[in-house]
Amino acid sequence: MSETSSLLLPKTNSPASSETMANKSLTGLESLIKLLPTGTLFIYLLLNPVLTNDGECSTGNKVMSSILVALCSFSCVFSCFTDSFKGVDGSRKFGIVTKKGLWTYAEPGSVDLSKYKLRIADFVHAGFVLAVFGTLVLLDANTASCFYPRFRETQKTLVMALPPAVGVASAAIFALFPSKRSGIGYAPIAEEAAAEEETKKGSVSA
Repeated sequence: MSETSSLLLPKTNSPASSETMANKSLTGLESLIKLLPTGTLFIYLLLNPVLTNDGECSTGNKVMSSILVALCSFSCVFSCFTDSFKGVDGSRKFGIVTKKGLWTYAEPGSVDLSKYKLRIADFVHAGFVLAVFGTLVLLDANTASCFYPRFRETQKTLVMALPPAVGVASAAIFALFPSKRSGIGYAPIAEEAAAEEETKKGSVSA
């Protein structure tokens, strides 16, 4: 099973029950993960098992895990207020969006940085991305064992229903407020379109 399986695998006594619940949960989680900055998600997946001691937490583990969640949450929100452009040397240059445009360390050349100014949609995306990350944290098996060990036993329906529900809500939100940002942790819009086109071609040929 994929690495994302650790994000919600309720540890039930029945292997068949656990497998069924995991499969249903992962269906929703796969669509949610695409909305998060890849670097932030990777760091969380890498450090979470270590800091939570695979769910066997001491007070120190709980403190370190809480810090990790807080830092990753900040990173998710911060990434929504960043964008990038192609610099004079042809490489991607990043900056922070402001009311006046993109604030960046790089030489913009002929690029009009004012078109990257802050929008209401940025706040909508930030809030929703934070909610998505919060959902993953809430349903993470190691985190659940540390902070709310009875949750996975008493809320099995929520465990299976929440990821698909949030996935549907995310699709609706991003349809109403489409993101045109290519910030830190996100692939450029052009690269995403090319990847989707390549996936479609592969599906047709198969």
